[in-house]
Amino acid sequence: MGGGSDLLGINYSDYATIRNGSYFKLLSAYYSKSDSTDSATKVSPSISTAKDDAKTLTRIESAAESTEKSLSKLTATGKDSVFNKVEKTAEDGTKTQEYDRDAIYKAVKSYVDDYNSLLDRADDSKTKSILRAANSLKSNARANEKTLEKAGITVDADGRLSVDEKSFEKADMDKLKSLFTTHGSYATQTNVDLLKIASNAKSEAAKANTYSKNGMYTYNYSTGDLYNSGI
Repeated sequence: MGGGSDLLGINYSDYATIRNGSYFKLLSAYYSKSDSTDSATKVSPSISTAKDDAKTLTRIESAAESTEKSLSKLTATGKDSVFNKVEKTAEDGTKTQEYDRDAIYKAVKSYVDDYNSLLDRADDSKTKSILRAANSLKSNARANEKTLEKAGITVDADGRLSVDEKSFEKADMDKLKSLFTTHGSYATQTNVDLLKIASNAKSEAAKANTYSKNGMYTYNYSTGDLYNSGI
């Protein structure tokens, strides 16, 4: 996949392809073509055990989709934005427009919990494409560590996130809003990685859920020797 990218290295053509489902279709077509051309290319078929079982892959896909959903609550704009200011009345009756910190904290906490759960699920995977995307999630968090901390979100050495409610009360809401709603921000790359994890888990599950020639259910799939190409 090609296309333009910004200074952060985010390829928006790839993002669009993953987003509209074409990425999964291409993967499925590739493996279908590989299987159908084994005899024509005289590659000796072999049975290769799937990297992960279907149950593990389903859990990873579900966790990625849950994280994407909780992230979307922070990236929403317009009337649906959690960062829309609300009217607050002080003890002296003075009215001001302020961020609804309680609502924002709830959205951040939900995202952080889902994000960490996804990493736990991904750590159980043996599929390289899933592990690469999960590592990209962690790297993106570490790259934005200082800004995230100013926004009330702590990043540990392994790229996992945490948020403390008391500390969050003093967090810079403008910084937080920028992280999640600005084009090319932390949230943009995070969403790309989440979509990749979900798509790759779905693709692997399609390969894992096969039947053997004698009709028995198995977690194996037929491959050749990858055409000796080193792919």
